[in-house]
Amino acid sequence: MINKRTANTIVEYHLNRHQPEKPQLAIHDLNDYITKHKGHTTKPHIHSYFQVIWFKQGKGKHFIDFDEHNVLDNTILFVAKNQVHYFDDNTNYQGILLHFNENFIVEKDNETDFFLKSNLFNNPYNQPLCTLKKPTANIFDEYITQIKREFSTPDIFGKEELLKSYLKAFLIQIQRVKQACEHTEKQTSATPDDKKVQLIKFINLINENYTKGLSVSEYAKLLFISSRTLSDLTNLQLNKTPSQMIQERIVLEAQRLLLYSELNVNQIGYRLGFDDPSYFVKYFKKHTNLSPLGFRKSVS
Repeated sequence: MINKRTANTIVEYHLNRHQPEKPQLAIHDLNDYITKHKGHTTKPHIHSYFQVIWFKQGKGKHFIDFDEHNVLDNTILFVAKNQVHYFDDNTNYQGILLHFNENFIVEKDNETDFFLKSNLFNNPYNQPLCTLKKPTANIFDEYITQIKREFSTPDIFGKEELLKSYLKAFLIQIQRVKQACEHTEKQTSATPDDKKVQLIKFINLINENYTKGLSVSEYAKLLFISSRTLSDLTNLQLNKTPSQMIQERIVLEAQRLLLYSELNVNQIGYRLGFDDPSYFVKYFKKHTNLSPLGFRKSVS
């Protein structure tokens, strides 16, 4: 099914015919989207899908999981599902907003799909943005044009596969640019090595299991390495211990729930795997210097 209002405003494609209310892929004109949804976009909110926000023109701020990011011309920003984010009050941005669900980029259990999902979108230790130079921006525009062109065709043979291919090619090009930026800034290899891939796998495991109270040795076992190897890996890559990374993920989710949900503190503690709500309060205060209620009031 094609839902097409105008070529520049919004185009959507539904892969799941049984859930037409949940588009798998959509392209919005950024200025139109912000203007139409300003009451929502400027307040902290979450989505159940991934977003790529391409700010072609405009300067301002964007906020993701309590961090402030500077927006300049040709900044591309990545928002994972369930991240809290919001726009500033600037309504003069020009650009493109892409929405897509996980099954639109992850089709197979291969390294490319895993890396696109887990490094671009689910790595809290990477900057969730990159800036394009004009020649590269022109190439990216070609991909967007191809996606829009395919949207405008009827439901014909191979439509879904082409849209997936165009989107994945677009994301691969972004990953290349992002790695090149990181290479320039850090003077490290622009090609992900085994250690970086293993670190991302650990981050992914934390995202999947942080409410289960797994120990560092249990995480190491899931990675088929020793606890010492895991500690060496995180210290070398991030100057953090595995325990710190697990704690940071728990605290981040607590902050998200305190800000976005209407759950009370006890309910949030139980959701995060704490049997004793008072221990959750102490845990949160230890890592943030604020009580859960104090944090909720400070950002409301």
